[in-house]
Amino acid sequence: MKRTVLAVVAIGTSLVAPGPLAGHAVEQAATPPADGTFRTGPALAPACSGVPIRTTDNAAQVVDEWPSGTTFCFASGLHRISETIRPKANQVLASDDGAVLTGSVRLTKWSASNAAWVTTGALPPAYPQTGQCEDNKTNICYLREQVFYDGKHLTRVASRDKVAHGTFYADYAANAIYLGDIPAGHAVEMSSTPTAIEPGGNNVTVRGLTVEHFATPPQGGAVVLGLGWHVYANELRWNHAIGAMLQNADNAVLEKNWIHDNGQLGVGQYSTLKGTISANDISDNNTDGFWIADWESGGVKTTWSSGGSVTGNLIQDNRGIGLWSDAYDDSRTFSNNQIIDNAADGIRYEIGRNGVIVGNSISGNGFGTGRGSGTSLWDGGGINVNTSSNVQVRDNAVANNVNGISIQSRTRGSGPWGTNVLRDIVVSGNQVTMRGGTTATGMVQNSGATIPAGEVSLDDNTYILDSLAAERFQKTGQWYTAKEWRATGQDTGSAFTIGKAILDATGVLTILPAVN
Repeated sequence: MKRTVLAVVAIGTSLVAPGPLAGHAVEQAATPPADGTFRTGPALAPACSGVPIRTTDNAAQVVDEWPSGTTFCFASGLHRISETIRPKANQVLASDDGAVLTGSVRLTKWSASNAAWVTTGALPPAYPQTGQCEDNKTNICYLREQVFYDGKHLTRVASRDKVAHGTFYADYAANAIYLGDIPAGHAVEMSSTPTAIEPGGNNVTVRGLTVEHFATPPQGGAVVLGLGWHVYANELRWNHAIGAMLQNADNAVLEKNWIHDNGQLGVGQYSTLKGTISANDISDNNTDGFWIADWESGGVKTTWSSGGSVTGNLIQDNRGIGLWSDAYDDSRTFSNNQIIDNAADGIRYEIGRNGVIVGNSISGNGFGTGRGSGTSLWDGGGINVNTSSNVQVRDNAVANNVNGISIQSRTRGSGPWGTNVLRDIVVSGNQVTMRGGTTATGMVQNSGATIPAGEVSLDDNTYILDSLAAERFQKTGQWYTAKEWRATGQDTGSAFTIGKAILDATGVLTILPAVN
C-alpha cells in the first residue's frame, strides 16, 4: 500500500493564515490503491485441510452432521446451495481450490412467445414490496429473483411488452419468466435460495469462497456474520441485495474480500458492537436499481452499532453512498479508506454520535443523477455530517466531489439519546478541493434545527480553489469568498490557494499550478 501525500507544486496566488501553510506536504495514513495492485478475494486464502465437501453434496446437510470446531473444505467447481448453510460454533467453511457457491437454479423447457421465450413453474408466490427503488413508478427493484444468461446479469423490466435483448420479465401471477434472448445453447439461471451462509453458532470462519446468485431480500445478506465471525478472502458477487451483512455480530471481522456487483449494497451492518470492516474491495454495487440518493444502496451502510471501524477499504463506483453511518451509530471510526466515484456522498455520518472520520481519500463522489440527486450542500458532498453530535472530521483528502464537506442540521425527531441535533462538529487538518459550478463547503440548517453558535468549528484546513474570489463557502444560506468566510470566524487558521488538485489511484493528492 502507498501513503496518501499532499504534494504541492508551483502554487499560484494563495491566502495563507497562521497554521498549515500552502506548499507544505502533509502526510496522511495508508489507503488502499485503486490502480489494480490492491489484493483481495479467494487467492489470498490459505490451504484447507478438513472434511471435504464435493460439488454433488448437500453442503448444508454435511455441515450439520459434524460437530463444533470442524473444518470443511469445498472442492473446486460449482456448488448449488438449495438450503442455507448454518455452521456450528468454531467451524470453518473454506476452499483453496476455487469453490463457487451459487444460489441459482437452471431454467430449461423454454418455448417461443411473441418474439420472446417463456418458461413456467420456477417463480415463488408473489410477495410484498420492501425497500425503495430509484424508479419509484415501476417499483421493481425489490423483486429478488435475478436471471443470468451465460453468467451475464440481465436487466429486469416491468412488463411483458418491454422484453428485449438483455432483459427479462417475471410474471408472478402466471409463474412465468419471459426472456429476450434465444435460450437454446445457452446457460440460463435464476437466483432462488435466499441466503448462502448464516449463523448457527459463534466464532465461525469463512474463507476462500465465491458466493453468487442468491435471491437475498432487501436488507438481507448472502453471507450473514454472527458473533465473533471471521470472514475473509472471499468473493461475494451478483447477489440481489447485500453481499455481506454483520447482524448482531459483535467482534466480527470482515476483511480482504472482493464484494462487487450486488443488487443493493456491498456491506451492511446492524446492531453490532466492535465490528471490523477492513481491507475489502467494495465496488460496483446497486445493480438492481435501489434508490441511489437515500435508501441503503451503494458501498457500505452501518446502523445501530457501537465501536469498531471501517478502515483501509477501497470503495468505488457504487451507485449510491460510498460509506454511510445512519440511525444511532455510536463511536464509529471511518479511517484510511479510498472512496472514489460513488454516485452519492463519499461518506455520510447521519443521526449518530462520537464519530471519527480520519485519513480517508475521497474523490469524484456525488455526481449521480436521478431522484433526490443535486448539487447543493443539502444534497451532500465528499463528506456529509447530518444531524449528529461529537464528530471529528480530520486529515482527509477531499478532492473534486460535487461538494467538499457538508454539515447539515435537519429536523429529525427523537431517538434513544433524546432529540436528534447537530452539535460539537470539528473539521480540521483536511485538504479540500473545490472548483467550478456550485461546489462548496459549509453548513446548512432548516427552520426547526438552528445550529447554535460555536457548535461547528472548521480550522487548520487547506482549500484548493479555482479562484479566491469565488464563493465556495456557505453558512445557512449565505455564500462567501475565502476572505469573507474567514471573517465569519471559520477557518481563521486555514490556508486557501488557487490550483488544480489530482487525487490519483494510489492516494496521492497533487496540487498543480493555476492556469493564468
